[in-house]
Amino acid sequence: MKLGLGTVQFGVPYGINNSTGIPFDDEIKQIFSVARNAGIDVVDTAIAYGNAEERIGRYSGKNFKVITKLPEFGEHDEYSYRSLIKIIKGSLTRLCTHKLYGLLLHRPSQILDRNGGILHKNLQQLKADGLVDKIGVSIYEPSELDALGELYKFDLVQAPLNIFDRRLIDTGWLSRLVEKGTEIHVRSVFLQGLLLTSPSQRLSKFAPWATLLSKFDDWLKDSELTALEACIRFPLSFPEISNVIIGVDNATQLKGIIAAAEGDIPKVPADISSNDLKLINPLSWLNF
Repeated sequence: MKLGLGTVQFGVPYGINNSTGIPFDDEIKQIFSVARNAGIDVVDTAIAYGNAEERIGRYSGKNFKVITKLPEFGEHDEYSYRSLIKIIKGSLTRLCTHKLYGLLLHRPSQILDRNGGILHKNLQQLKADGLVDKIGVSIYEPSELDALGELYKFDLVQAPLNIFDRRLIDTGWLSRLVEKGTEIHVRSVFLQGLLLTSPSQRLSKFAPWATLLSKFDDWLKDSELTALEACIRFPLSFPEISNVIIGVDNATQLKGIIAAAEGDIPKVPADISSNDLKLINPLSWLNF
């Protein structure tokens, strides 16, 4: 099972299609039950996701490999081992586990600043001390790897990838990471829910990309695929990718994704993609 469970929704309202807010405790229990029964064994979270770590620890048991992300360091924060240990032990306590499968930098550019070498050394020490299996970065753009990849080798890289956003492939970084022996996880496969939105329900702010969205709709119709089937099967079709992180609001959604993942996908036309950051980087949506 190459699906992994994203948990940002467990701590903060997330996604343009999220009309229910943060799931209640009973719903989270059901989500973990469905995931466990389906063979999903990776859970992705972050210290910045509200109380998501605590809810994972409370309801997931010891059945998952957990990846969390360090918060962004402030200008005057220390990168010392003592500081990192304090942060990690807090996560381990909240997660009710003794070891993390992965620890990622949420803002990897900080490893390039003047204290970056110290930070990297201390992250590696966490791994040597048995608190973490894999050290890595969570990126927003593959271009971040241009500088990072020249200086450091990471065990794990998490990056956005979806039918519209194929930069990880087009830049060659998917292949290069495999050559480096890096485990690759991808997220944003639904482009924060935009790709699952029916044409009649799309927000007017996406009107500038109406032509691209129409091409996507037409291709789905010709291929006899639902948007969910296309979006989840696309990243799963790449053997280089170890895990596809998906977020859900309820157990029914997760069951639907698991079912939709079964099956093939025809080649997606090259012109159903974009390099426009205003579209493919959801952070930019706040500005228009």
